Amino acid sequence: MGFLRLLIKTIRLAITRIGAGWMFALLTFNFNRVAIADLGAIAVIVTSLIGLHHFISFLYPYWGRLSDRHPLFGYRRSPYILLSGLLASLPLLFLPTIAVGLGQRSPVATFAAFLLIAFFGMAMAMNGSSSNALITELVPPAQRGGVVAVVWATVILSGIASAGVSRVIMPQYSPEAMQFLYNLTPVIVLGTMLLGLVGLEPRISKAQHAKLLAEQPPEGDSPLDTLRIAARLMRTNPQARGFFFYVLLGIMGIFLQDAILEPFGAQVFGMKQAATAAFQQVWGGGALIGMFGIGFASNSFPITKKLIATIGGLGIAVGMVLIATASLTRQEILINPGLFVLGLAIGFFNVGSLSLMMEMTIDGQAGLYMGIWGMAQGLGNGFANVLSGALLSALVESRLLSAQLGYALIFGFEALLMVAAVVILRGISVQTFKGLTHEDVSTVLALDTAG
Repeated sequence: MGFLRLLIKTIRLAITRIGAGWMFALLTFNFNRVAIADLGAIAVIVTSLIGLHHFISFLYPYWGRLSDRHPLFGYRRSPYILLSGLLASLPLLFLPTIAVGLGQRSPVATFAAFLLIAFFGMAMAMNGSSSNALITELVPPAQRGGVVAVVWATVILSGIASAGVSRVIMPQYSPEAMQFLYNLTPVIVLGTMLLGLVGLEPRISKAQHAKLLAEQPPEGDSPLDTLRIAARLMRTNPQARGFFFYVLLGIMGIFLQDAILEPFGAQVFGMKQAATAAFQQVWGGGALIGMFGIGFASNSFPITKKLIATIGGLGIAVGMVLIATASLTRQEILINPGLFVLGLAIGFFNVGSLSLMMEMTIDGQAGLYMGIWGMAQGLGNGFANVLSGALLSALVESRLLSAQLGYALIFGFEALLMVAAVVILRGISVQTFKGLTHEDVSTVLALDTAG
């Protein structure tokens, strides 16, 4: 009976993430390909635009702390997840028109695009911190590896489904087909979130909530107050600081290729839209195998989350070296093996790292800590998108280097970032973090209240 309850809970948690996978896939695999390769938009503007919503990640700790401290209708996480899903889905309705404007180099379209994506980022910061905190609170530590694997495999599956739907609806770019595709977003996002969330989270009583709040002195709830608390926590806890930079570099090591992978296929090998859309399916399939495999293994054998993340990080570096070699030698046959290895390793990395994130929290403040790690993820994604576009514009669009050499250097640099993240991870200890955190949190919050 306990296994059945866990299975149902896992499936429902996974369903709530379908909409996030759909939206991110449209934004990073479809919108960027159409804007850059089909409409001729400036690469660094498009990748900076895609990266912008990640820079709004400084709101992650704020939303996490807000949901810690202010339940809505007796629920700490579900209302914030639903509201964020609604808000995040709305900007995607306007992106097909924005893509045309970017291709025409319209200043008005560019300004509107940055406003829309900033709004999207604000909503996804609320969604990410609340969703991860919900998993932390509903799933015991020993079972998180398997649950995280299923939840994030569902995100990947949703992205694969999005790519498949886009290939059917829009095998070649047309404004009408793109608009129809993006109009599906609010229905998919809200429908799946309601299906997963209704009745999932237990209500918290006023007495239970008061007990949680009593464990810390009262402090401001504003974004600046929360950022100040987060900064002090990282200053006083070297383990938290190191883990923050591990997540930051690791996410950059994964996603530097994200916004330029499909343009790479088009510019180096002359691939069509349908062929480059399949990239998502190849590495996504590898990620699914990696997630399910290591999720099952971690629940069955005593494998540490740190070891899982390390294997994943090194595997990602190997995958990127293969793709860089494909670009350098113009050997198209190496792309799919490189993408599959990349995806397999991402599956390991996601399960190991996300489980570590959930362990590196303390009771009553899961939202705050998942918000801090979410901020590191967001900044890593943002820097990856901006840097990839800047490198592409500086090396390839400027004609300083050929497309094949320029892309090879970018992918090689990405592998080095991941190796650096693995080196940082070697010095991280959950036990040391836990030993410092209880004392540090009380000290930091007391200082903040006194100030």
